[in-house]
Amino acid sequence: MEYTKDEFADIRPYHDDEVRPALDRLIEDDEFISAIINLRVKKQTKLMKALAYPFVRQRMRRVLKDINDVSGVQDLVKVFIDRMLKNSSTSFTVSGLEHLDKDKNYLFIGNHRDIVLDPAMVNYALKTCGYQTVRIAIGDNLQSKNFISDLMRLNKSFIVKRSIKGPRERVMALRHLSGYIYKSVMHDKSNVWIAQGEGRAKDGRDITQPALIKMIAMSKPKEQGFSEFINSLQIVPVSISYEYDPCDADKARELYTRATTGSYQKVQGEDFTSIAKGIKGNKGDIHLGFGHVLNGTYVNANDVAHALDREIINNYKVHPINQLSHQLKYNLIDLNDISSNKKIMLQARLNGIPEEHMPYVIDMYANVIDLQKEMKEDKICEI
Repeated sequence: MEYTKDEFADIRPYHDDEVRPALDRLIEDDEFISAIINLRVKKQTKLMKALAYPFVRQRMRRVLKDINDVSGVQDLVKVFIDRMLKNSSTSFTVSGLEHLDKDKNYLFIGNHRDIVLDPAMVNYALKTCGYQTVRIAIGDNLQSKNFISDLMRLNKSFIVKRSIKGPRERVMALRHLSGYIYKSVMHDKSNVWIAQGEGRAKDGRDITQPALIKMIAMSKPKEQGFSEFINSLQIVPVSISYEYDPCDADKARELYTRATTGSYQKVQGEDFTSIAKGIKGNKGDIHLGFGHVLNGTYVNANDVAHALDREIINNYKVHPINQLSHQLKYNLIDLNDISSNKKIMLQARLNGIPEEHMPYVIDMYANVIDLQKEMKEDKICEI
């Protein structure tokens, strides 16, 4: 397959020669500086914020002054993740990475619980252990603010154009995206990460959308069989589990609203608020599980999706809050009968949540256990 020079410029990550101009734009972007202030200072008056602007901007100039390429950006991101893990988690563990070859490249397909942290933790694990980092698929909803788009594309992110409405234009965009993923893996020999479905699994049910596999297969060479194509991509299922979800109350509100009104409309800036909560909020123990490289006989996209589901669900680390929520979901235990430490753990998640939202929070923590049971009984395809 032949590619014209930079035909993916509209969606690809920034190249090294584009890094310095993008960083200079960020330093001068008031919204970017404001976002940093909001992340670092919990309570602030308008006066405090106004006074902080010049100091934060000068600080960013010093921090970013020697960064001129993507590798330098990722070194800085690693420092940021180190600090975040120290401040908002109790542990970070990884399994399965030892089965991957550092000299090979892979297409990582993972479950999706947090807007930016899921692929960030994959990159953090890969970089820390000496593997090549990934190009990250992100939705164009995150391009609503220029500084977020710059930040993402500086960190090897490429754009998934979800907002396109016209059927013909949408198919063209999907084919374009498929071509970029194929080129990245097969020609550029780069690792790629993409979520198993559009949007986060707000209900805790990590199910691969066959449409994702169909999109990827749009780039299959005509002379290649479907199974051969899938196997050639070296697809690795990835499962991330956060003991606590900093956005669980917000997800429950959305699920409740959809259930009672039939729809949900995001407010302006909601995605950025979720990103900030995910970064700052308590996540407890975090586990990242790399599954086995897919290598089998697949008739269609459903077969591939099922193979991914089996690995992702089985490699999900179940935490005590998942087990407790599962018992509550099926009335196997009463909240008043729970031991004090576990009761405090759950009540911390439910504190301040409207009573009508609570079942949705319990479900999102409990559903992974249901999925693991369904997988063992081979009922997952019936979902």
